[in-house]
Amino acid sequence: MVPARNEEPCLGSTLAALASLPLEEVVVVDDGSTDGTADVAAQAGARVVRWAGSHGKGQAMEAGWRATESGIVLFLDADLEETAARLWPLVEAVAGGQADVAVAAFSGGGGGFGLASGVARWGIRRLTGFVAGAPLSGQRAVRRAVLERVAPLASGFGVEVGLTVDALRAGFRVVEVAIPLRHRATGRDLAGFLHRGRQLAAILRVLAARLGRG
Repeated sequence: MVPARNEEPCLGSTLAALASLPLEEVVVVDDGSTDGTADVAAQAGARVVRWAGSHGKGQAMEAGWRATESGIVLFLDADLEETAARLWPLVEAVAGGQADVAVAAFSGGGGGFGLASGVARWGIRRLTGFVAGAPLSGQRAVRRAVLERVAPLASGFGVEVGLTVDALRAGFRVVEVAIPLRHRATGRDLAGFLHRGRQLAAILRVLAARLGRG
């Protein structure tokens, strides 16, 4: 399941890589893109859920898993390109019973060591005791029973943190799997800093809501 917004340059190669995996289906939720994201997804044979306006990453992921009946849902970001073909160990970890949620840790770098990652890592540990190496990784295989239990997913860019915390608190097993992945790094220009600011704000909202639940 791929949430995507204005990912036309990368999405095609990401979906081509996914075609090498034995997935039941691929769902792309086009979160209000203004480019050719939806067309690229359709041409690649993906099932496309398209929104006229942007609802955010969390809502896109929520719509995506509900659009499929798969017992294990593989979430991934649209910009992995050819490295998306390396994600199958996540599905194997869940299918083989080692975990209910398997999260990809970027062994090739890009896992994130900035302020947002640090806050997310601290919050997950504070709330659950779990030490997350890749707290913001969007690459994760999740047993459907987990999604049904913790739904709805947190909104916006806090979705991964919320999913990890909620799954652990519900008694599900979360593991991280080191995989050599590559994605587009957030730039150090104004747009990049604004993105990181929105991400941090979303993470803080998710953590604050869960701290309030004890």
